[in-house]
Amino acid sequence: MGDKRKVKTRRYFDYLLLFILLFLLGFGLVMIFSTSSYVSSVNYDGDGLYFLRKQAIAVVIGLFVMGIVSFIPTELYKKLAPLIYFVSLASLFLVLTGLGHESHGARRWIYIFGLSIQPAEIAKIGAIITSATIIDKMTPQSRKSWGGIIVSLVPAAILSLAIYWLTDNFSSAFIVAGIAFMMIALSEKKNYKPYILFIVFAALGGLVLYLIASEKIHIGFRGERVLAWINPEAYADGKGFQPIQSLYGIGSGGIWGKGLGKSIQKLGFLPEAHNDMIFSIICEELGLFGGLAIIIMFILMLWRIRDISSHITNTYENLLLCGVFTHIAMQVILNIAVVTNTIPNTGISLPFISYGGSSVIFLLAEIGIVMRVGRDCDFKEAPPVKKKRRIKEEETHEED
Repeated sequence: MGDKRKVKTRRYFDYLLLFILLFLLGFGLVMIFSTSSYVSSVNYDGDGLYFLRKQAIAVVIGLFVMGIVSFIPTELYKKLAPLIYFVSLASLFLVLTGLGHESHGARRWIYIFGLSIQPAEIAKIGAIITSATIIDKMTPQSRKSWGGIIVSLVPAAILSLAIYWLTDNFSSAFIVAGIAFMMIALSEKKNYKPYILFIVFAALGGLVLYLIASEKIHIGFRGERVLAWINPEAYADGKGFQPIQSLYGIGSGGIWGKGLGKSIQKLGFLPEAHNDMIFSIICEELGLFGGLAIIIMFILMLWRIRDISSHITNTYENLLLCGVFTHIAMQVILNIAVVTNTIPNTGISLPFISYGGSSVIFLLAEIGIVMRVGRDCDFKEAPPVKKKRRIKEEETHEED
């Protein structure tokens, strides 16, 4: 008689990705408390938990959103892509209305139902979904043509320009453009045209940096940041102050660090210690060992996303994962590069660790998309050899 036992199918769940995510979130809360307790005590009537409490609430909301998103079919995003893009673009214009909120000299936030939201974070996930939808509808030949490349980049380019002109946020504008570029570049093998475009823009960027460094052109405070990047000591009282203090923090930590909570730079010396510059405090308190450990955790997270992508054949879902992968990778690389003064200073947070409610909520929503795609992965549960051995053992038992 044949074996009529029903094989129960089960959806895959990436516990390793979840563990890495929870570790980064938990570690981020610990470091936010360590870096912000002094500043929040001084500025908020002795409330040393002010920033930690707000971030913890954002993390809880983000995990709830991630759980919901992990059950939403990805085909729904394709159907709602025009609406998602419109909301992403419209939210940027809301900063010019009464809902807009200004902080640190920049008007980049909106208040809705008592919540502070940064529209640039909405635009990032909007760029991922919109670009994936457009590229998925193209033929392989169109994706490799100049016309197809330009068409796929236009929506993200509009979002980038809106972010830059409406919120004066160059780093987020750059990330949105980078997400769309990498998605079209990786959508087809042996497609060299996007990289030619990249070389052209990189050359133009290098030319601008040269002209700024030689003081042949002046572009306001961003030009000062470039000059401070080249020679921070000459601008120690201005734009070079933060990079210098950041490097002090990293250097003083040594290999093993001063110990958790024992940073000196966070005591008012390093601006935005709990936000953009939190990696410097990590290195100061936990040393080179702690900094490398966090980098390894991010590499493991990106590897899990890449591994999930390698086990799915749906082009649209692959594009979504490519967008999420690019977003996280770009923010990690740019944040660490700024903190170590490898590139000019620009405001960009370290994913899942830096203080910022909007950032962590929308990043967790993106991880929810990854987990939803991962549930449909076709992972082999047992090698054929073991299955044959198990059947042979059952047949032997029946004969006995």
